[in-house]
Amino acid sequence: MTNYLLSNLDVVGVKPWQTARSNGALPAAGAFDGSPIEMYCSGMKTVTLYCSYLRGLAGGEVTLQIQSSPHAEDTAGANWFTITLYDADDVAVGADSLSQFQREHIQYSATGATAESFTFGPIHIDGDVQRLRVVAAESGQVGNPGSLEVIAKFA
Repeated sequence: MTNYLLSNLDVVGVKPWQTARSNGALPAAGAFDGSPIEMYCSGMKTVTLYCSYLRGLAGGEVTLQIQSSPHAEDTAGANWFTITLYDADDVAVGADSLSQFQREHIQYSATGATAESFTFGPIHIDGDVQRLRVVAAESGQVGNPGSLEVIAKFA
């Protein structure tokens, strides 16, 4: 159920286009963003990220971490959960299978010196997810971080 008391909502619910990360330099030393933008997305099923990355130097790469929260606002305990990647094991008759999953980081490597735009998604999100945020870090030239802008489209 959409929480209409939240200031980031319009009269028909969650805004489909939201700024996930304003254009600006990534943190130094390979650190992830310290105060990522929280986007309200209650009732949405997917999100597509439209990104623009400008490397600092040759070899620049950006790493994204997509985090979701089942809470409309922070509560005591865990609030943010990183999406995971799942790898199913082969099935053999008469034997148990061991499937694996792990938190997922998404990495983009620049191919040139000019700003590069790319799309990631759509990513399926549970309709019970209340908030989403994209945390980013320079993972290539950590001494000369590039800049990144991310726009999110919810559907």
